[in-house]
Amino acid sequence: MRSFICFVLLVLAVSCSSDLENQDITLEDGLKGRTTVLDNVIACAASNQNDDLVSVFFYPRTGATNIRYYETEDLNVSKNDFDEYYRLEIPSFNVFNGYLKKFEVAVSQEKWVIVTFQEGGETHVSNPIRLKHFTKPTQYASQNIKIDSIETGMPIFSWEDGEYTDSEIYFQVVSDASDNLLSGTYTYENSFQYYNLDNVVLNITTENPLTLKSESTYNFTLMAVSEDNWVNLISEKEF
Repeated sequence: MRSFICFVLLVLAVSCSSDLENQDITLEDGLKGRTTVLDNVIACAASNQNDDLVSVFFYPRTGATNIRYYETEDLNVSKNDFDEYYRLEIPSFNVFNGYLKKFEVAVSQEKWVIVTFQEGGETHVSNPIRLKHFTKPTQYASQNIKIDSIETGMPIFSWEDGEYTDSEIYFQVVSDASDNLLSGTYTYENSFQYYNLDNVVLNITTENPLTLKSESTYNFTLMAVSEDNWVNLISEKEF
């Protein structure tokens, strides 16, 4: 039997090691006897800016329960072989005051990751996420963002890709000074206007967003995501 080895670090409230030594639950085991919906959890991963951890971000839709994190031992497996993914019992942390969440993991080598949760009596499974924290660490930059038409209450955000040019989709968040998410959208284009959905291909904004006030402070966050769900670029800019 494999045994979970991160107990001490969890007690200390530090992200535990994600080495798969002594794990005993695979994703294949977790899906047995359950109605499964594939590719239906929005998730991606990025290397952290100020430490050696990797953040695996996900959108926990309202009603999502039993959120699980799985990873492979390395990249030398088929990303679609669920028997190669082992579950780790690690805590999740709030992002944008819980609108999004993330797992923070210490990984000694690049591998594949999947996030699952229960919703409506079904198990929903993310696309496989390829961790690239050694070969392609996430770039952090704010200077590549341009903001126009702020005074109209419908600012136009545009950006450049940065160091990596293989991003397939862009995730944009407009948040207030208290870090509450006002809008969360995806585009294929390098621009987004708050709150114009003409070029939005996926929208996780659950309510009509607030009108922006000229006397208030807001923040724009961008994630540029590759086809295998690795975040190439994270940019933040206050406006």
